[in-house]
Amino acid sequence: MVRTRESRAWRLPGFAMILLEAVLFAAMLWVHQNAGGHGLWILVIAFILVARGFFVVQPNESRVLTLFGQYVGTVSLSGWHWTNPFTMRRRISLRVRNFTSEKLKVNDADGNPVEIAAVVVWRIRDTAQAVFDVDDVVSFVKMQAETAIRALAGTHPYDAAPGRVTLLGNQDVVSRDLAQRLQERLEVAGVEVVEARLAHLAYAAEIAQAMLRRQQAQAIVAARQTIVDGALGMVHMALDNLVQSGLVDLDEERKASMVNNLMVVLASDQAAHPVVNTGTLYT
Repeated sequence: MVRTRESRAWRLPGFAMILLEAVLFAAMLWVHQNAGGHGLWILVIAFILVARGFFVVQPNESRVLTLFGQYVGTVSLSGWHWTNPFTMRRRISLRVRNFTSEKLKVNDADGNPVEIAAVVVWRIRDTAQAVFDVDDVVSFVKMQAETAIRALAGTHPYDAAPGRVTLLGNQDVVSRDLAQRLQERLEVAGVEVVEARLAHLAYAAEIAQAMLRRQQAQAIVAARQTIVDGALGMVHMALDNLVQSGLVDLDEERKASMVNNLMVVLASDQAAHPVVNTGTLYT
């Protein structure tokens, strides 16, 4: 395929060419009143052709010009212009566009089925490529976005141990990766990817409950580990304070008993119910 490159089209300011129209109109009136004949028809045809060359370009849009099937350039400067009246002028928007992809069911890097969707913000950078190198630039962008999202999900796990880039925990890294993959695919269409971010991410319904239980178990283990570490620090501090203050003299057996009681109180997930020893009752 021969790649098309955007070029600047030949054009003239519309306000300058309106003077020529005024001259032609005045000439038509004069010929009509004084001479008539074929000269009048020639002036009428010239007036119509000149009028056909006027066109307006709005801000953030372009006009792609073709002449008898040949691309002759693009006009991106907003305003009133005039060009060859035989050219065909196609309007192309340069405004930023965005869309949300459909929710796709794919497998992540660990083989787990996940649902994923993304928001893609894009704009046309090269009007010639967008018009002549792809059939429908909007459909092309959406199809390539779906392909890039599937490829992205297959290279990263949904969630994993620390040290790995995950879809859930590294949103910024994943967004940059998605934007880069999209840009590589959309280069042929003259499209610039402004931003690409995940809009939806979840486990597929068939494994959602199992994964939720796994996450809950991991959270419980992490919480218990934090509690145990804190309890050990408090027990160590209590023993050191008792020894330094000299309030009691604890042998190894009593230290072990004290450590056991403190760990039960501090690390238990239920409130402690102390038992007070008031001595032995004899009857």
